[in-house]
Amino acid sequence: MAENNRPAAEPLQKGAQAAQMVRGAVKTGKAIAGAAKGAAAGGPYGAAAGFVWENRKVIGKIIIAVIAFMMIPIMLICMLPSIIFGGLTEAFSPKDPGTPILNSSAAIDSNLTEISTTVSTVLSEGMADILQSIETDYASCTADGKEIINPYESSPNFNANLFVAQYCSAKNEDYASVSIADMEKILRQNKDKLYSYTKKEEQRTVETVTVTVTVDASTGKEKTTETVTTSIEKWMVYTVSYNGEAYFADEIFHLTAEQKKLADDYAQNLSLFLGDSMFQSLPEGYQTIASLGTVRFTDGQTPVVYFNQLDERYASQPYGTDNIGGYGCGPTAMSIVVSSLTSDMVDPVEMAKWSYENGYWCSKSGSYHALIPAAAKAWGLPVEGCPASDGQKIVDALSNGKLVVAIMTKGHFTNSGHFIVLRGVKDGKILVADPASRDRSGMEWDLPLILNEASTHAAAGGPFWIIG
Repeated sequence: MAENNRPAAEPLQKGAQAAQMVRGAVKTGKAIAGAAKGAAAGGPYGAAAGFVWENRKVIGKIIIAVIAFMMIPIMLICMLPSIIFGGLTEAFSPKDPGTPILNSSAAIDSNLTEISTTVSTVLSEGMADILQSIETDYASCTADGKEIINPYESSPNFNANLFVAQYCSAKNEDYASVSIADMEKILRQNKDKLYSYTKKEEQRTVETVTVTVTVDASTGKEKTTETVTTSIEKWMVYTVSYNGEAYFADEIFHLTAEQKKLADDYAQNLSLFLGDSMFQSLPEGYQTIASLGTVRFTDGQTPVVYFNQLDERYASQPYGTDNIGGYGCGPTAMSIVVSSLTSDMVDPVEMAKWSYENGYWCSKSGSYHALIPAAAKAWGLPVEGCPASDGQKIVDALSNGKLVVAIMTKGHFTNSGHFIVLRGVKDGKILVADPASRDRSGMEWDLPLILNEASTHAAAGGPFWIIG
């Protein structure tokens, strides 16, 4: 009992700072459910959970003040990784000293940029290493040629929220050592686990064209003759794979099952708070629907083929180790786009398979945002990212018969993250194709509502992608 009776000035100060940090940040209340799940996980965990329990009597007083401001449990603040929000020891950031950290977009964005840059840098180094390994392997074989299939050639895909969450969970009670530099050190020490590759040998028929130019002696004119010869060559085909955040949990951070659960809830809290829509999943207990058959919308500028991820034909089909019904809004949205704008009829099952095989599936999170431009390009469709600040550009694109994929955050379309397709304009309203709702797909929507509920931290050029 003596340990718990020590002076409470320091924890009280930290708790008061935490309360000050959240004053007025009503948007944080979006994550209450996720925080409750995380708190229920119990056991060893990172950030300041140990501090909260040890000083629960003092914090009980702080909770009253916090609830008065926000109706949000103090545990949520403890669940937010200190490398993004500055922890409980500092209410204000030097980057924005006039605003509490949780309310400061400048401070949060600065930290997020540093984290993303750090992770991206290490991933790029890991990619360079794996490509060098491929070159070394190829040099030691007798193949006539090689092909490298690398979905991450243009940029790496990663869920920064889950990286941070797994790292913080791995720290157990050592929350004082949490830092971007420490996380970077751990990742860099394990670069060899970031990517892997598979290889297979193929026999390919190669055509060689020989051009012969001769001069006609009687006319003095040149005559060109082409000779085509074929040969069989041995090729090595290498496919690069990103081992994924789930692999990091096991092989880099060595998380227990309890820590993995906490990390997932941790990351969802962050995604909800930041509005980045990195988690795209339907609530537990969702219901599938009877087969819709063939559905086409013809009330917009472009006829649109509609698919629904909850359709009994698709819902239980695999999306990586998840399923399309719970996590497949991204592939379903792109099946709508591709089937509407090309001659190919691509259903959600085929698109989910393509997304998984090409590295755009993110375990228990849905899809990396890069799926949208990548799938568009793979089917030969022009694609251009667009910010939420350029609503007129979106309207113009729709008016000209293009489709727009949007990544949405909590609001009318989702409780977390969700891809939808904007399919036209009618009487000043926006028409949509919502992969999870036939009813919402038949409604007309105000553009400001869609712009306001779009992701604020989308990757890969989002939150809107103009296609066609």
